[in-house]
Parts: sequence; C-alpha cells; structure tokens
Amino acid sequence: MSGLRDADSPVRTPLTGNEIETLPGAADVLDLLDTVVEASGGQRRDGQRLMAAHVAQSLELDRHLLVQAGTGTGKSLAYLVPAVHFAQQSDKPIIVATATLALQSQIVNRDIPRLLESFGDTPEAETQVAILKGRNNYVCVNKLEGGYPEDEQDALFSVDPGGTTGRLGEEVMRLRAWAETTDTGDRDELIPGVSDKAWRQVSVSSAECLGRKCPLSESCFAEMAKTRANESDIVITNHALLAINSFEGIGVLPEHDTVIIDEAHELADRVTGAVTGLLSPVMVQAAARSLKKNTKAESAPLETAARNLETALLGVPAELLPRGLPERIAHAMSQVMDAARTALSETKSDAKDSDAGRQLARARLTEVMELSERMLNADEKYEVIWVSRVGSWEPGRGYVAASDTDPATLHVAPLSVAGRLREGLFEDRTVVLTSATLTVGESFDSVAGALGLQGAGAPRWEAVDVGSPFDYPKQGVLYLASDLPKPGRGVSEEQLERVLELIQASRGGALGLFSSKRGAELAAEYVRKRTDLNILVQGESSLRALVKEFAEDTDSCLFGTMSLWQGVDVPGDACRLVMMDRIPFPRPDDPLSAARSRSVAQAGGNGFMAVSAYHAAIRMAQGAGRLVRSVNDRGVVAVLDSRIATQRYGSYLVKALPPFWTTQNKDQTVGALQRLAATIEPS
Repeated sequence: MSGLRDADSPVRTPLTGNEIETLPGAADVLDLLDTVVEASGGQRRDGQRLMAAHVAQSLELDRHLLVQAGTGTGKSLAYLVPAVHFAQQSDKPIIVATATLALQSQIVNRDIPRLLESFGDTPEAETQVAILKGRNNYVCVNKLEGGYPEDEQDALFSVDPGGTTGRLGEEVMRLRAWAETTDTGDRDELIPGVSDKAWRQVSVSSAECLGRKCPLSESCFAEMAKTRANESDIVITNHALLAINSFEGIGVLPEHDTVIIDEAHELADRVTGAVTGLLSPVMVQAAARSLKKNTKAESAPLETAARNLETALLGVPAELLPRGLPERIAHAMSQVMDAARTALSETKSDAKDSDAGRQLARARLTEVMELSERMLNADEKYEVIWVSRVGSWEPGRGYVAASDTDPATLHVAPLSVAGRLREGLFEDRTVVLTSATLTVGESFDSVAGALGLQGAGAPRWEAVDVGSPFDYPKQGVLYLASDLPKPGRGVSEEQLERVLELIQASRGGALGLFSSKRGAELAAEYVRKRTDLNILVQGESSLRALVKEFAEDTDSCLFGTMSLWQGVDVPGDACRLVMMDRIPFPRPDDPLSAARSRSVAQAGGNGFMAVSAYHAAIRMAQGAGRLVRSVNDRGVVAVLDSRIATQRYGSYLVKALPPFWTTQNKDQTVGALQRLAATIEPS
C-alpha cells in the first residue's frame, strides 16, 4: 500500500508493479538496481524495486517518505542505489543514519563495496563514502601523548613487584600500540576491544576537545574523519549524531539537504536519549575537583553547592517529579548554577590557550551550568524531571535495592520529540525513513505522530509498505499460550515448564527473548538441569561470540534480553523457535513513559495504547522478526504471556506481528516443532 498525506487531505493511491517505473526519478535508479542485482548474482525482488522507485521519487521531488520494508526485502540496497545515483547530482553529501553500529559496519564494509564494484565504469562507481561518529569514538592523539591530565595515571601504569601490569594498564598499552598503526583511530576497528574505562584514557568528548587550539590538531583522527565526510558524496552516521546536529546547533555533520534514516522505528527513542540530561551531586563534585586541580579559580562555592544539592535530595523518592523541582531542590540547584557560572567566568582563556586541563574543567562546568539552568526553567508542558537512585552490591547479600538515601541523579527529558524533529530535521531537508516495523495494524499514524508528521502544520509525506518476500502463514506458527497464568514478577514455574516443553519438541534451535536478565538466567538454569542441550546466555560471553556459536550449532539455544530482540540475524535451521516470556511493556515505574501516558490522557487520548501498547507492539514485531530470515526458514514464535490472548489490547499487538498461522493450542504447536525437528540433521 502507498499513500500521500498532508495536513488537510489524506490520499491513498495503490501502485502496480509496472507503474513504478513511471514514478519521477525511478527509471534510471531501477536500471542501476537491476545491474547491481545481476552483477552480484542475486534475484530480482519486487518489494526491493518498489522501495527503490519510491525512494527515487522522494529524492527527485524533495518529499518526505516512510517505507516499511519487511525482512528479506533488501532495503539497504533499495535506498543505497538511489542515494548513490542522486549524490552525483548534489553538491552536498547525502546522510545515511542508522541506530546500531552493526548496521553501520554492514553498510560500510559489505554493502557499499559490493555496490560500487558492480557499477563498473559508470559515474556512480566513483562515489565517495565516509563513516562519521561522535568524537569520543576516536583516539585523541593529544591525550595519548599526555596532553590531558590523567585522573588515574598512577593506577594505569603502575607495575607490581612481579613485573606485570593490571588489566587496565595492559589494555591502554595495547591501545597505544594500535594507535601507532591505525589509519582511522576508530574504536570499532580495534579487535579485540577494550573496556570503556580504558578507552576513556585515550579519548575526549566534543566539549573536552581543544579544537583548533590543540597542538596536534593536524593529526587528529576525529578531524580527519570529519574532513573525509565533508569531501564525500554519502556519509554514514548514527541517530544520536543526527539528533545533536539537528537540535543542538552544533555542526557535527557536513551541510546536507537529504537524510535517509534506517531502523527508523528507533529514531524517536534515540533522539530522546540524545537530548535527555542527567545531573547529580557526584557530577558537581567532579566538576569542582577538576576546577581545583586544573585552574587557579576558587572551587569552594561549587563544593558547597554540591553538598547542598546532595542534602536537598535526601529522602526524595526515585520517581517522577510531577510539578517540576520542589522548592528545596530548586534552591540548591540555583546555587549550583550560580557557582558554575562564576567559575566559568573566572577561568576564561584567550583564543590561543591550549591548556587541556583548563578545557577539561570548563567542559564539566559548562555541562553542570547548562543542565542546572535547563532543569530550573523546565516547563512541565514540554519537559519532565525525575529522580533515580542506584542500589549497591554488598558481600553476602548481593544486590541491595536503592533506598531514599542512596546517591541520586536528576534527569530531564522532553515529553515528546515530535516538535523538535519537525523543526530540526524535516523543515529544511528531504527525509526518507525506513524499517521493517513502522506500522501497527497497517497504519503509519503512530510512528508519524511520534516523528512530528501529524497535526496542524505537518509537512507533506508519502508512506509505502513494500511487503516481504516471505510467505509467513506457511513459514511460521504464532503460538499464544492462553492457558498460562497472568505473568507476575519474574518468570513463573508454569512458564519455565512451557519453555522446556517447547525446546524439547524443537530439539534446540531456540532463541529465548526475556524481559529481564534474571529471567533469562533462571530459564537457562532450568533447561540445563533437564536437558543436554547447549544453552547459551547473554552475559556469559560477548554478544558476537554467542550469536556465532548459536548460528553454527543447530541444536543450541540462546537466551537473553532486549539487545537480542532486535540484534540477531540467524537464517536457517539454527533458529526455529523464538520465545517471548512476556509482552515488553515499559516498566510501570518508568517515569518518562508514565509522563507521556498522562499527557496523552489529559489531551483526551488513550495513554496506555498510545505509549505502552505501541512500545510493546514495535518490540514484539522486532522480536518475532528473528524467526524468518530467508525464504526457506520455518518455525514457531511462542508468546508465553497469556494477556495477548485474553486482554482487549491483545489483537492490537498481534496485528503488529508478521501474519503467521496462529494457534492457542499447545499440542498443535508441539507437534509442529517435533515434525520440524525431525527434518534437521544435528550439527
């Protein structure tokens, strides 16, 4: 289905396969796509051609486009071919933004090289492509050479009497050796990787960077990446950097008129994360220490303000603050803001000052001052503030839940990013957004509303669902375990028994998607005691290693949490059963979801359906999408949460899932798994 919409007159215009070549800009792009597919030995896919034609039309007419492209469509190629073609006609680069590093890597290291090679002697073959990430993803040469003060330098490079260094020191020494040979300084090219703590010793944030005042700016990896991006036709980046560029007024990306956003179902959440601010007494204390260590300015006022903020937060529950900051917190926050502003004034430097310590101190002060000011001026119609606390790990007791006296952090976030997206992203650019999951019940309205494309003044946009090449009713079964008790806290004994029954029927090949790490661990322990199957659990090894072993051992099972709901691509017999322990609603105590639900309800809408049910529907669709990754895949998606069959919202959730053959009969499901298992040779 496809449709064109503006604020006043929604229109639906179905297209046939033959008509797509008549779309503006589509003919040349489809010829290029056919050339690429033939050169790579692939097969012509109608959905891929339909998507490429619509992307071409969008770029030709400067019109926003939402494309739902089911698994197996080949959507990366369907937007990269038009992007490469239209980049030849543009004097500015086209930005391609993804949510995950994995997809960025796939595009840069696999898709683009194959694509350009297949173009032969055409102008498109000369397309220049660059990848650009946040500054802290690159080694800082100045910091590596000792240009920044090291808080933990003594601990890093101390040598024990036996002559060995600690793990952290070993990681940094390996980083130093790698930095001598790397051409990019990009953290993701370091294999095996290092801990975040080690990486912080060789990287800086954009605020901490000296910029043009840096004595080693000519050899700066981040600046070289930015230069490559400015000289390229296509720039691959991430949602967070796109958000910072669009909303913060910081030109971290080259000037551009066109943006293609993959994994667009994640965009609103990623943007929210990028513009959410966190402030704690610990942060203020760190800023005061940095001020004292690296400058001659007086730090006592900021130290006092930090203590006063800590006192003001004592006894405040970890929850949403429904009417902004209470008076005592606001008073303490004002002291923090004033002290930070004064310290910034006292540490001003001239344009030639290259004191990295001073820059580090000023970066921390600026962050504290700006966050304090934002929280003090937050309008509850547009932003919400909440308190969080982290518990502790105690010997003999394990994890102890946080109390009202544990260290607190204040958070501030927008109720909605729709307005900011409309103004900062859609207003002056052409934007194409795509994902396998953009609709619920065949409607784009929910995602369009979250992105700022609904309501008065919304820009014109087209939406198209190009379908999937898979025959879902024949390739998969959706099992709704309606007989199980309603989920409580954790995984129930009945759910564990059902997990075991299904896994025994399938003889492994199961991906278990759990709502908590503890749930995954309990299920793994339960199954391990009762079978000889290889049970892999997220956290017991790197995610990459676990997925590799799961893919290679067709009788193994992999249990994990949210990153597995979206990040596993294992076609073939190795994944023939996908289990979800519960509907992934936001946590009941999640402050931002609660505030957004309340806001929708106050406006006369259904807050639960608009926020919680929509959140769950998109994630369940992503989870169910792990099952069928090729035309030959077969299997079962089992939802072990009876509410999907017994509650009114259940049908809404089911409509978001691929159209599998659906049953609530356990025996039918077990039988299907047994028959499937009988056709699979053990690995």
